[in-house]
Amino acid sequence: MANLFWKHKGTIKALLATHFKTEEEFERMVFDTPQILEDIYLIKRQIRGGSKSGVPDIIGINSDGDICIIEMKNATVDSSIIPQVLQYAFWAEKNPDSIKSLWLESKNKPEDLVIDWDDFEIRILVVAPAIMRSTLDIVEKINYPVDLIEVKRWIEGNHMMILVNKLEQDSKTSKTKPVTGLETYDAEFYKKHYNSQSARHFMDYARQVEALVRKKNWPLEIKFNKHYCGFKAGFFNAFGIKWVGSKTFAFFFKLAEKDACRIKRDISKYYKLWKEAVYYIEPGKTKVCDFMSLFDASLRQLAGHK
Repeated sequence: MANLFWKHKGTIKALLATHFKTEEEFERMVFDTPQILEDIYLIKRQIRGGSKSGVPDIIGINSDGDICIIEMKNATVDSSIIPQVLQYAFWAEKNPDSIKSLWLESKNKPEDLVIDWDDFEIRILVVAPAIMRSTLDIVEKINYPVDLIEVKRWIEGNHMMILVNKLEQDSKTSKTKPVTGLETYDAEFYKKHYNSQSARHFMDYARQVEALVRKKNWPLEIKFNKHYCGFKAGFFNAFGIKWVGSKTFAFFFKLAEKDACRIKRDISKYYKLWKEAVYYIEPGKTKVCDFMSLFDASLRQLAGHK
């Protein structure tokens, strides 16, 4: 059992990990704390298809418009979970109309999120207090993106501390070959799906921000996705660049709206669900250095500092 040491005003307390009593309690905690899964809008819990098998309990949509199959287990998970979640992925591919109906019926859904129901991707998330690392070896051999996420909690009085750990293969020791069939998000992808000239500018700004991150020695890695380029610390984005049209793209910062506006007033848009402040980029005019305060504030926000 892990210990967490909490130091507050000179007092140090050793806390014990507090297990979830039931799977229902585990699910409820995750649903009540949407920041754990960051950019995923959870459509519905306990999705049922009558007596049909292979139907997932939880479905969500992420900010890329991907269908997210979420499997939660209040137990240590090993590679035996993979055949089960693959059945869910197959169901999602064959039943887009069922998912679309759930989406349309869902309340408070993000209206600005565009989903191509004829051409969407499936993303699988396995969430459990503990996941055997050997599961990674199986994950890297299948043609779906899979996130393995460990969630643990510590409770002290009215305070809850939550540890979110995304398992990743060590790139130095991994001998697994890249999986074929998965889309590669790079300059060629963006040129194909967006305005070609805008794609070149998008990549240029992404590289400028990457250079800034390296210069500042910030603990972030760059990750390209279908609709955005994010700078992540583990599972979570601090900031990045996102497409907001075929020609238009913008900086996004994971900040409260009031904080973003206080730092830089000319905010273009704010997405409350994703907690993202967006500032449109004018290629050739917009300078990365003019957003230094926002980059810094987003990083501090991610680290839990105000």
